[in-house]
Formats: sequence, C-alpha cells, structure tokens
Amino acid sequence: QLQLVESGGGLVQPGGSLRLSCAASGFTLNRYAIAWFRQAPGKEREGISCISHSGGSTNYADSVKGRFTISRDNAKNTVYLQMNALKPEDTAVYSCAAASVFHPFRLCAEGDYGDWGQGTQVTVSS
Repeated sequence: QLQLVESGGGLVQPGGSLRLSCAASGFTLNRYAIAWFRQAPGKEREGISCISHSGGSTNYADSVKGRFTISRDNAKNTVYLQMNALKPEDTAVYSCAAASVFHPFRLCAEGDYGDWGQGTQVTVSS
C-alpha cells in the first residue's frame, strides 16, 4: 500500500526557514515524480514544486522560486522541501503527492497526482 507521510512543519517567524520531509512507504520512490502542494485557509490548493523520478528536473511556482528547494533521496525513500525566507503568505497546509508521470515543461497540477499525504501545517508569524 502506497503511503506518504509529511513532517517538519511548525511555527516560524518571517524570514525563517523550515525543511519539510515526505517519507514514502509501500512503494519504490524512484518510480514516481513527487510534488509539494499547499492550501491556505479559504484558498484553493496550489502546486508549488515538483521533482522528476531521478531528481534531475524540478519546477517551482513563481511565488516560491528562489526561496524553496525541492530535492529527493531515493535511497531513503524521502523527498524534501527546503523553505527559506518564509513569509506570512506561505502559511498553509503542505502536502506531498506522487505521480507516475512528470511533466518537465509545466508546473505540477493537482490532477496529475493520485496519491497524497495527510499534510503538515506551516505557520509563518511573528
């Protein structure tokens, strides 16, 4: 059974950093592209970053480009999202998701991903 579990969320001050982890079990991670999505209260879920099966290709939403970095360690069956220079508008529930196909020329779309974690809360506030 494919399972994704996020961790690393919490409360951080503006300008701070967090690293989220997405741990996979029940499947071999390198068979899947992985994406991070977030959903803020009252807003639609948005894709913010995605990474190809091998990690050789990544995409970022404009809102996080230059501040967030996605990476993966297939040997550890884990994908990471390093978040720097956090802003209050980054406050959201962050979820990771898996897909068998990676689209290198566009940002990850919710409909591409069929397996989801439960999410971890990130709150950026002073």
